[in-house]
Amino acid sequence: MVGVPFNAGVSTEQARTGAFMALGAMVCLQLGLAVAVSLIDDIGVDGVAWLRLVWAGILLLVIVRPRRAVFTRRSFLMCVLLGVVTAAITLLFMAALERIPLGTASALEFLGPLGVAVARGRGRARTLWPGLAAAGVVLLTQPWSGTVDPVGVMYALAAAVCWAGYILLTQRVGDEVAGINGLAVSMPVAGLVATLAVGPAVFDRMTPQILLIGFGLAILLPVVPFTLEMLALRRLTTAAFGTLMSLEPALAMIVGLLVLNQIPSALAVVGILFVVAAGSGAARAGARATVPLEVA
Repeated sequence: MVGVPFNAGVSTEQARTGAFMALGAMVCLQLGLAVAVSLIDDIGVDGVAWLRLVWAGILLLVIVRPRRAVFTRRSFLMCVLLGVVTAAITLLFMAALERIPLGTASALEFLGPLGVAVARGRGRARTLWPGLAAAGVVLLTQPWSGTVDPVGVMYALAAAVCWAGYILLTQRVGDEVAGINGLAVSMPVAGLVATLAVGPAVFDRMTPQILLIGFGLAILLPVVPFTLEMLALRRLTTAAFGTLMSLEPALAMIVGLLVLNQIPSALAVVGILFVVAAGSGAARAGARATVPLEVA
């Protein structure tokens, strides 16, 4: 099976479906991150990242069982590169969460999708929605306060760069590889990269109970959200998807409040309103002109 584009026009329904998929991915991601934060004291940030990626790789490889026939040499190499980038995002972002609040880390990481939105957008929307989202991110992080750990900020910004690459690669893989076969290659690669990077340091921290929790965590984060993101990027432009991700810092702050008792400031709440408005505007005008379909 191969992905074949057809001309669907700029469909509001298409954009809405893609937006709901992206929203579902963000909710799963933030709930999974909240659970992951609770494990940091037991197995460390590197242990949490390794557990997520290895279990996700195993699950997708076993469930999907990708066939060689669905890949070209080029698409397979893109899947491998996507796996390397996925591992980098996870390791860097978990390192950021050890030092700064979930909402702040997510807001800084969002600068990656925002950069994609600015670079790929067209017309007034190219600056309007990303600009509104950027203002919201500034209010969320409040860099003038000087209270945010600079090392944590650097980790989050490095994750942002990787996330920009992840968005571009995910759309390419989703367009060229049928179904979620691309994820069934990229996630095992991410697990291997994480094992090479931190595996020897975390193996002795694993217990049967932790491994069982990791199995459930991998479904919530990253199997379900990464699958939904790939499907969403088949329906949305990278610019719209990148701006729609502005909702993620808001969701992160809400989850941080409800699950981790991380209380936002009044300015942060205003920032939430800004990013929600930007995400809504991007979703309404972000359908792709061509949508890849799977045909035999």
